[in-house]
Amino acid sequence: MNTPSIVIVTAGLGEPSTTALLGENLSEATGQALSQAGVEANFTHISLRSLAKDITNHYLTGFPLGALATALDQVRDADAIIAVTPVFKASYSGLFKSFWDLVEDGSLAGKPVLIAATGGTARHSLMLETAMRPLFSYLKATVAPSGVFAATDDFGTDANLAPRVTKAATEFAQLVLWTLGSAAPAGQAPAAAYKAPGLEALTVTPFEELLKRNMPGS
Repeated sequence: MNTPSIVIVTAGLGEPSTTALLGENLSEATGQALSQAGVEANFTHISLRSLAKDITNHYLTGFPLGALATALDQVRDADAIIAVTPVFKASYSGLFKSFWDLVEDGSLAGKPVLIAATGGTARHSLMLETAMRPLFSYLKATVAPSGVFAATDDFGTDANLAPRVTKAATEFAQLVLWTLGSAAPAGQAPAAAYKAPGLEALTVTPFEELLKRNMPGS
C-alpha cells in the first residue's frame, strides 16, 4: 500500500485552541492504529483560523489565493480527512462551513472522513449526527462510524476522552485501510487487512453449502 495522506482540518478560533488539540489527539491515535497494521501515514494540519481572510476574499473575487489554494489542493489530493469544528448555535461554525463550500465538487467522493467537534457541554454532542454527518454525506464522503465530541471538561480527563479518541481513530484507520487496500502498485500485494481489537474476522459461507448443512441426514 502506498503511504496514505491524511489531512486534519480544524476550525478553532482561539489560540491555543481545544479544537486544534482534539485534531492533534485524533491524528496521533490514527497514526498509532495505522502503525499497528504496518502502515505509516503522512499527516498535514490545516488551521482555518489562519485562512479566514483568504476564504472571505475567495467569496468576493471567485479565486482562491495563497495558502487557501494550497489547502484546497491538499484536501483534494488527500486519501482521508479528519474534520474538527467548534459548536456554534447547535451546529458547525460559519468558518468551517465556508471552507467546505469552496471544496471542489466530487473531490471528497468515497474519501474516508472522521468527524469531531468541541463545545461547552456534552449537550451539544448530537450535532455530530444532525449537522456534520449529513454535511459530509452530502459531499459523498465515507464518514467513519464513530465521531468524537469533546466538552470543555473532557480535556485533561484521560479516563473520559482518551478511550473515545482511540475507538474512533481505530475505526477510522480501519476504514482508511479498507478503502486504500486495493490501491497497491502493480505487482505488489495489498497490505494485510487490519482487524480492530475485539472484532472477529468475517467469514462468508456459500448459499449452496448452507443448504447442504440443513438437508435431512447431512
